[in-house]
Amino acid sequence: MDISILGRVKLGRVKRLPVAIAIATSISLISCSQPNVSGSENAAAPGAASSTAASPAQTTASLRYYAKDGIAIGGADSVAYFSDSAYVPGSSEFTHDWNGVTWQFSSAKNRDSFAATPEAYAPQYGGFCAWAVSQGYTAEIDPTAWKIVDGKLYLNYDANIQKKWSKDIPGNITKANQNWPGVLNKG
Repeated sequence: MDISILGRVKLGRVKRLPVAIAIATSISLISCSQPNVSGSENAAAPGAASSTAASPAQTTASLRYYAKDGIAIGGADSVAYFSDSAYVPGSSEFTHDWNGVTWQFSSAKNRDSFAATPEAYAPQYGGFCAWAVSQGYTAEIDPTAWKIVDGKLYLNYDANIQKKWSKDIPGNITKANQNWPGVLNKG
Protein backbone atom coordinates (compact mmCIF):
# COMPACT_ATOMS: atom_id res chain seq x y z
CA MET A 1 0.00 0.00 0.00
CA ASP A 2 1.56 3.28 -1.12
CA ILE A 3 0.46 6.27 0.97
CA SER A 4 2.02 9.67 0.44
CA ILE A 5 1.97 11.64 3.66
CA LEU A 6 1.29 15.31 2.99
CA GLY A 7 -0.25 16.19 6.33
CA ARG A 8 -1.07 14.92 9.80
CA VAL A 9 -4.21 15.10 11.88
CA LYS A 10 -5.03 15.03 15.57
CA LEU A 11 -8.25 13.81 17.19
CA GLY A 12 -8.70 13.80 20.97
CA ARG A 13 -6.76 10.92 22.48
CA VAL A 14 -5.84 9.53 19.08
CA LYS A 15 -2.22 10.20 18.37
CA ARG A 16 -1.23 11.77 15.09
CA LEU A 17 -2.80 9.91 12.17
CA PRO A 18 -1.23 10.11 8.72
CA VAL A 19 -3.51 11.42 6.04
CA ALA A 20 -2.74 11.67 2.36
CA ILE A 21 -4.18 14.86 0.95
CA ALA A 22 -4.25 16.55 -2.43
CA ILE A 23 -4.44 20.17 -3.47
CA ALA A 24 -7.79 21.46 -4.66
CA THR A 25 -8.72 24.78 -6.17
CA SER A 26 -12.23 25.47 -5.01
CA ILE A 27 -14.90 24.65 -2.48
CA SER A 28 -18.40 25.78 -1.86
CA LEU A 29 -19.14 27.04 1.65
CA ILE A 30 -22.58 27.49 3.10
CA SER A 31 -24.67 29.83 5.14
CA CYS A 32 -25.30 28.67 8.68
CA SER A 33 -28.64 30.31 9.37
CA GLN A 34 -31.29 27.75 10.29
CA PRO A 35 -29.96 24.81 8.28
CA ASN A 36 -32.17 22.21 6.67
CA VAL A 37 -30.70 19.00 8.09
CA SER A 38 -30.94 15.62 6.36
CA GLY A 39 -29.29 12.35 7.19
CA SER A 40 -30.65 9.16 5.81
CA GLU A 41 -33.72 10.66 4.14
CA ASN A 42 -35.07 13.77 2.44
CA ALA A 43 -31.72 15.03 1.21
CA ALA A 44 -31.89 18.56 -0.16
CA ALA A 45 -30.95 19.20 -3.76
CA PRO A 46 -27.20 19.62 -4.22
CA GLY A 47 -26.00 23.14 -4.77
CA ALA A 48 -29.07 24.69 -3.16
CA ALA A 49 -28.65 28.43 -2.86
CA SER A 50 -27.72 29.75 0.55
CA SER A 51 -28.89 33.03 2.01
CA THR A 52 -25.37 34.32 2.64
CA ALA A 53 -22.62 34.34 0.01
CA ALA A 54 -19.15 33.10 0.93
CA SER A 55 -16.47 35.73 1.18
CA PRO A 56 -14.04 36.09 -1.77
CA ALA A 57 -11.20 34.79 0.42
CA GLN A 58 -13.16 31.61 1.12
CA THR A 59 -14.04 30.91 -2.50
CA THR A 60 -10.62 31.56 -4.06
CA ALA A 61 -8.32 29.83 -1.58
CA SER A 62 -6.31 26.80 -2.71
CA LEU A 63 -7.66 23.87 -0.77
CA ARG A 64 -6.92 20.19 -0.26
CA TYR A 65 -9.23 17.19 -0.22
CA TYR A 66 -9.08 14.23 2.13
CA ALA A 67 -7.75 11.28 0.16
CA LYS A 68 -6.07 8.00 0.97
CA ASP A 69 -4.05 6.28 -1.73
CA GLY A 70 -5.24 9.08 -4.03
CA ILE A 71 -8.92 8.14 -3.61
CA ALA A 72 -11.22 10.88 -2.28
CA ILE A 73 -13.45 10.40 0.78
CA GLY A 74 -12.75 6.72 1.32
CA GLY A 75 -14.01 5.75 -2.12
CA ALA A 76 -17.60 6.74 -1.31
CA ASP A 77 -19.94 7.76 -4.14
CA SER A 78 -20.58 11.40 -3.19
CA VAL A 79 -23.54 11.67 -5.59
CA ALA A 80 -25.32 8.75 -3.90
CA TYR A 81 -25.57 10.68 -0.63
CA PHE A 82 -27.92 13.01 -2.53
CA SER A 83 -29.63 10.65 -5.00
CA ASP A 84 -30.01 7.59 -2.75
CA SER A 85 -29.93 9.33 0.66
CA ALA A 86 -27.36 6.72 1.65
CA TYR A 87 -23.68 5.92 1.81
CA VAL A 88 -22.85 3.84 -1.27
CA PRO A 89 -19.30 2.60 -1.95
CA GLY A 90 -17.85 3.68 -5.26
CA SER A 91 -16.09 1.41 -7.73
CA SER A 92 -12.77 1.66 -9.53
CA GLU A 93 -14.83 1.01 -12.67
CA PHE A 94 -16.46 4.48 -12.45
CA THR A 95 -13.97 7.24 -11.60
CA HIS A 96 -13.42 10.91 -12.25
CA ASP A 97 -10.25 12.88 -11.50
CA TRP A 98 -11.01 16.30 -10.03
CA ASN A 99 -8.79 18.70 -8.12
CA GLY A 100 -5.89 16.30 -7.83
CA VAL A 101 -7.72 13.27 -6.45
CA THR A 102 -9.72 10.39 -7.88
CA TRP A 103 -13.42 10.21 -7.02
CA GLN A 104 -15.19 6.86 -7.26
CA PHE A 105 -18.84 6.23 -8.10
CA SER A 106 -21.27 3.32 -8.10
CA SER A 107 -22.51 4.03 -11.64
CA ALA A 108 -21.66 5.87 -14.83
CA LYS A 109 -24.72 8.08 -14.24
CA ASN A 110 -23.39 9.25 -10.85
CA ARG A 111 -19.90 9.76 -12.26
CA ASP A 112 -21.30 11.90 -15.07
CA SER A 113 -23.44 13.94 -12.65
CA PHE A 114 -20.37 14.66 -10.54
CA ALA A 115 -18.24 15.51 -13.57
CA ALA A 116 -20.85 18.05 -14.73
CA THR A 117 -21.04 19.88 -11.36
CA PRO A 118 -18.46 18.59 -8.87
CA GLU A 119 -18.92 21.51 -6.46
CA ALA A 120 -22.56 20.45 -5.97
CA TYR A 121 -21.55 16.98 -4.75
CA ALA A 122 -18.11 17.39 -3.17
CA PRO A 123 -18.20 17.42 0.64
CA GLN A 124 -17.55 20.53 2.66
CA TYR A 125 -14.13 21.24 4.21
CA GLY A 126 -12.33 19.17 1.63
CA GLY A 127 -13.98 16.00 2.89
CA PHE A 128 -12.21 16.25 6.24
CA CYS A 129 -14.20 15.65 9.44
CA ALA A 130 -16.62 18.58 9.91
CA TRP A 131 -16.40 18.31 13.72
CA ALA A 132 -12.59 18.42 13.66
CA VAL A 133 -12.60 21.50 11.42
CA SER A 134 -15.04 23.18 13.82
CA GLN A 135 -12.54 22.47 16.60
CA GLY A 136 -9.59 23.87 14.64
CA TYR A 137 -7.86 20.83 13.13
CA THR A 138 -8.36 18.21 10.42
CA ALA A 139 -9.14 14.51 10.78
CA GLU A 140 -9.88 11.62 8.48
CA ILE A 141 -13.46 10.48 7.96
CA ASP A 142 -15.69 7.45 8.00
CA PRO A 143 -17.88 7.79 4.89
CA THR A 144 -20.79 6.16 6.76
CA ALA A 145 -20.87 9.13 9.19
CA TRP A 146 -22.49 11.79 7.02
CA LYS A 147 -25.22 14.42 6.96
CA ILE A 148 -26.62 16.79 4.35
CA VAL A 149 -27.37 20.30 5.59
CA ASP A 150 -28.81 22.96 3.27
CA GLY A 151 -27.86 20.86 0.25
CA LYS A 152 -24.22 20.43 1.34
CA LEU A 153 -22.51 17.19 2.33
CA TYR A 154 -20.67 16.98 5.68
CA LEU A 155 -18.59 13.99 6.78
CA ASN A 156 -17.36 13.03 10.25
CA TYR A 157 -14.61 10.91 11.76
CA ASP A 158 -17.06 8.30 13.07
CA ALA A 159 -20.58 7.91 14.49
CA ASN A 160 -19.55 9.06 17.99
CA ILE A 161 -17.98 12.26 16.69
CA GLN A 162 -21.02 12.80 14.48
CA LYS A 163 -23.23 12.72 17.60
CA LYS A 164 -21.12 15.53 19.10
CA TRP A 165 -21.31 17.52 15.84
CA SER A 166 -25.09 16.99 15.63
CA LYS A 167 -25.73 18.58 19.05
CA ASP A 168 -25.16 22.04 17.53
CA ILE A 169 -24.97 21.77 13.76
CA PRO A 170 -25.47 25.51 13.05
CA GLY A 171 -22.87 26.49 15.65
CA ASN A 172 -20.39 23.87 14.48
CA ILE A 173 -20.81 24.92 10.85
CA THR A 174 -20.23 28.55 11.85
CA LYS A 175 -17.03 27.60 13.70
CA ALA A 176 -15.85 25.32 10.88
CA ASN A 177 -16.48 28.04 8.28
CA GLN A 178 -14.37 30.42 10.37
CA ASN A 179 -11.57 27.84 10.66
CA TRP A 180 -11.62 26.74 7.02
CA PRO A 181 -9.26 26.71 5.15
CA GLY A 182 -6.83 28.01 7.79
CA VAL A 183 -6.75 24.61 9.53
CA LEU A 184 -4.90 23.26 6.51
CA ASN A 185 -1.89 25.39 7.48
CA LYS A 186 -1.65 23.87 10.97
CA GLY A 187 0.86 21.13 11.25
